[in-house]
Amino acid sequence: MRRYVIGRLGQAVLVLWAAYTLSFLVLDFLPGDPVSAMAGGGLDQASVDPAQLEALKREYGFDKPVLVQYADYLGRALRGDLGNSVATGQPVTTTIGDALPQTLALTGAALLLAVVFGTGLALAATYTSTRTLRQLLLSLPALGVSLPTFWVGLMLVQLFSFRFHLLPAFGNDGLGSLILPAVTLAVPTGALLAQVLAKSLFTALDEPYVQTARAKGVGRVRVHLRHALRNAALPALTIVGLLVGNLLAGSVVVETVFSRNGIGRATVSAVTVQDIPVVQGVVVFGALVFVGVNLAVDLVYPLFDPRIVVATTATRRRSLV
Repeated sequence: MRRYVIGRLGQAVLVLWAAYTLSFLVLDFLPGDPVSAMAGGGLDQASVDPAQLEALKREYGFDKPVLVQYADYLGRALRGDLGNSVATGQPVTTTIGDALPQTLALTGAALLLAVVFGTGLALAATYTSTRTLRQLLLSLPALGVSLPTFWVGLMLVQLFSFRFHLLPAFGNDGLGSLILPAVTLAVPTGALLAQVLAKSLFTALDEPYVQTARAKGVGRVRVHLRHALRNAALPALTIVGLLVGNLLAGSVVVETVFSRNGIGRATVSAVTVQDIPVVQGVVVFGALVFVGVNLAVDLVYPLFDPRIVVATTATRRRSLV
């Protein structure tokens, strides 16, 4: 078990380093100059005072060679310092920290709704014995995945805010303003989870151990929930880890549609003014969350299926022979 945990921790560190390095290289190759934009010249360096431009470049380290900048930024990132925003002058960690609570509330609520909706739909579709109802329920996930997120958000605002006046359309004011954005973000996520879980449940229900349980007289509900669902949960658990990254990416669109102040809107503003330290800080933060969630999922795997640890140990032993 210890080797399994150490191996997953090593992979997590490698993914974080790769995400940081790739984001640095991509942002460095983008056209334009963030220092010129900060000095008020937009993308046109000719309209900016050269002395002011050079002073700002020295202040933010943009006058150094690329490799020196990379080593400097990486060293500071390892100490928890992601630099300062070229637009506001605030530390990047402060910018992310101010926007983080709203995004965490949105993605957490969306993930909860997606798990409840996806699991319930998959259980209902695999439990019902009515063929027409089963086909109808199985077609809902495909519909949910195909709907564009921004279109779902606009339709919910039009229906529940402008027509029935039940929920606020925009802003971050209270629980009511969180419902429509969370539902918007949960629709494609829950639909994908339902697709994966329903397929795994159908496979598990045909396994010999399930047939044995039925032959012993175990009730249908108990077979479905205790025997089949537990073994079908591993693929769905993997998808949940991946969907956290999708939720963070989807928050950019949803926070823009609903005018919510969060990391998504902060990212859009940073990209607009070429605030590279903030963009890179958001990328690193997103990678950190994604890696952390997937690491947690990897560590939970053995609790569902102890054969995973056994398989890892056996593979290592064969490699040493």
